[in-house]
Order: sequence, then structure tokens, then C-alpha cells
Amino acid sequence: MPTLDELMRQGRPVARHRPWPRTVVDAAAWNAAAGRLSDGDWTLLGLWGEAGAVHMALLDGTGGIGVVSLDCADGRYPSIGQRHPPALRLERAARDLFGLQPLGLPDIRPWLDHGGWGLRHPLAARTEATEPAPSYVFLPGEGEGLHQIPVGPVHAGIIEPGHFRFTASGETVVRLEQRLGYVHKGIEGLMAGADLDRAAALAGRTSGDSTVAYALAFARAAEAATGATAPPRAQWLRALMAELERLANHFGDIGAICNDASFTLMHAHCGILRERVLRAADACFGHRLMRDRILPGGVAVDLANSGVAALRALIAECRARFPALTELYDNTASLQDRTVGTGILSAALARQYAAGGYVGRASGRSFDARRTPGYPPYDTLRFDVPSLDAGDVDARVWVRIREAEQSLSLLEQILHQLPEGPLRAEPTPPSEPCEGMALTESFRGDVLVWLRLAADGTVARCHLRDPSWFQWPLLEAAIHGNIVADFPLCNKSFNCSYSGHDL
Repeated sequence: MPTLDELMRQGRPVARHRPWPRTVVDAAAWNAAAGRLSDGDWTLLGLWGEAGAVHMALLDGTGGIGVVSLDCADGRYPSIGQRHPPALRLERAARDLFGLQPLGLPDIRPWLDHGGWGLRHPLAARTEATEPAPSYVFLPGEGEGLHQIPVGPVHAGIIEPGHFRFTASGETVVRLEQRLGYVHKGIEGLMAGADLDRAAALAGRTSGDSTVAYALAFARAAEAATGATAPPRAQWLRALMAELERLANHFGDIGAICNDASFTLMHAHCGILRERVLRAADACFGHRLMRDRILPGGVAVDLANSGVAALRALIAECRARFPALTELYDNTASLQDRTVGTGILSAALARQYAAGGYVGRASGRSFDARRTPGYPPYDTLRFDVPSLDAGDVDARVWVRIREAEQSLSLLEQILHQLPEGPLRAEPTPPSEPCEGMALTESFRGDVLVWLRLAADGTVARCHLRDPSWFQWPLLEAAIHGNIVADFPLCNKSFNCSYSGHDL
């Protein structure tokens, strides 16, 4: 079987694709890549389409990254999902948006298209939908005494929409099947023709809790495409924003998981710490979520002296209060009874689906885009990537706890080493079409952005891949054999994004 480098050399290289190569391959090479994915030798980073072509980003065992593309003028291509299940939903989404037909795809039901668009394949031919969409058929359950429980898409409380269909035997979950796509916003379509700043704003709205991670991934992809480099101070300020975003989300998640186990005290105290982080972010950058603060070429605002003081106060408060909360979590027997051994995700599935973030790390997969492939300034910062192998709700909590501790350390290092200098070096408009790709680490896992710019500098095509694409299917596996009442706990411990997934 060919190595990734050998496979890339077999095809037709695409000029001006940075920082990793893209190659147009034939069907044989495409199928060879599917074989390496199926064997577990390579990792699928993303799969997306456009009119007349399909693309796949790959990571080999040595950390090498490449994009392979297959021309499909007839609108058909060999399915990757028939041999590598993590590609299934990505292929169904590309089919809905572009009309690309994956030959051999085991599941041909629509994914993002719920029949409400009034047309088919909106990013390709835009054919009118002349017939009503057929009813979505959930997978059947067979066995004596089984019953189904539909949940959603509208949920109690403030939560995004998604449908969960449980098949249960008494209280035990035999099967969970998800249906998502209810918050499809058409972001990739809206990006077409937009200038870089407008597209950056759209990228930052893909998933609101990860606005910094998405804006950073888009900015780095744009910089790769145009050959631009953000000034050092801007790179360090970006990392500062990213760690604040990670810290706020981890505090919120730890409390919310405990709340779903009826331990509201932890929820309240973690909520206070999360609020402290958001207020510090507002003091530093003028926005609680730091939206629209990262732009291609740099950042939009600087860190004032008052922001430095707010950050130092935040770090001191978190270091004073968080250890006691960690001890409270660890020493509350009723809470441990709910989290330990619940919702176990096997290491094999975490590896197969390239689960990122706390989902993967709690099951032994320690991938972190800040390390591999890495990007500045993390190459000069000291931090650990915590990893456990229990794979249960408790492990996912502990990974969050350790990552919060690492983020506090990173904030201290950044404040101590933050260089002076300009905030932005605007990318020079390209004289010909160019492409770029970036991988950044959100609190949830790795975010991928692939970007093609037209000769006038506007966006010709942009694809954004949330880590939840590879995490949502694993929730279906983790809940199997647990009781229905533990689903909220398992679901919150995964905390997959609806909006990021639905695009």
C-alpha cells in the first residue's frame, strides 16, 4: 500500500495550495486511500465536495497531512463511507449540498436536507424540488418488548435543536439514532463571493461557543493561501483569546455535567467561574465571546493595561477556587456513582473516528492540533495534553479539569512573554487563484478550514469542519447499554455542537 507521500506524488499536484499539498488523483488512488483509512493507518481529517469534484484531507501516522481530490464530472465517485464509517455523514452532506453520488454509500438518506429548502443541491445546480421530501425513515429495531422514545428536535431549556430516537428494552438503551441538520444556516453558500473580512465574520458564527477557534482557523487558512504572516504580537493575542475561550467552556461544561447528575452546587460555582472568564474577556477585548477579534493577517484589537490586570485577577481567583471544586467533585459519592462507568467510549472507536478534544483524550487518543501539526505561539509554550483511558463520563470531566489547569498556566506564560509590535499585516490580494488550509484546536477538538480564493481575493469556496462531525456518531455508541435516564449526562459530557455540525 502506498504511503501518503507516494500517493500524493501519483496524482496531479495543484499549484498554490498551502501549507500542505493537494493532488488530483484517479479512482484507483482514491480507493487506495480508502483502504489505508479502513486499515487504521491514516486518519480522516475531512471530506467535502464542490461542483464536479470531491476532496479528502488525510493525516498519516507520521503527522504528514495532504489533500486528495477526485474529479467526478458525472457527479459520482467511489464511497469512502462504505469502507470507513466516519465518512458516512460527510458524504451524505456533500450529496445534499452538491448532488454528488457516493457509489456504494450504505446509507443514502438525506442528512442536512430536511425537504424545506424548496430546491435540491443548493451549492451546485440548484434544481427545483418538484416533489415533497419523503419521510425520514429511522432504522428499525427488532426484538421482543422493544419500544421507541422520540426526543426533540425541540428540547427543554435553552438548547439547539436535534432529534434523538431511542430504541429501548425497559430502561436500557438498545439503539440511539440521531437526526441533525435543523440549524443549517448555509454558511458555505454565504461565503461564496465574500471578501476576506466578511468571510471571517461568517466563519466566527459557525458555532458561537467556538467563535475564536473558527476565526483563527479561517485566518490561518487565508494567510496560508495568500502567503501572509500575522505579526508576533497578534499570534500571541490569538492564543490568549483561544485559552480564554477554552477555559470558559470547560468551566461551563463541568458544572453542566454535574447539574445533569443533580448536583447543582457544582453547577452554580462553575457558572460563577465561567462568568468571571467572560467578564475578563470583555475587559481585554471588548466582547465577552471575543467575536470578530481575529482577522486574516492579525487581530482587530490590542490588549490594554486594564485587560492585563483583569487577567491576573482572573487567574488568581481561579487558582484559589477551582481546586476546592475539583476536590468536591472527586469526593461526592452520589456524583461519582452517576459518572464513573457511565457512557463508556472504547479506545478503538475513538481512534477510528479520530475523536478530538476531551472525547478522544478520555479514551486514550491524545491528538491536539496545537501540537500536531502545531502553530505559533504554542511551539514556544509549555503545556501538557491530558489523556485518560477509562472513556466514561468521569474521564471526560477529568480531562476538562486538567485542560482548565493547563489553560491557566498558558495564560500566565502568554502574559509573561507577550511581545510588542503591530497587530495586523493585511494579506495582499492574490494575482491568481490560491488555496489554503488550517487546523486549529477548539475546546471541543480540532477545527478544519479549507479555503479557495479567486484572483480578485474573494472566496470561491470554503469548507468548515467541526470536531462534532466525528463525535456525534460516537455518542450513539457510548449510550448503548446505559439507561435512558443517563442520556442527558452522556450527552452533556460529549457536548457536541449542533450549529457547527449543521453548517
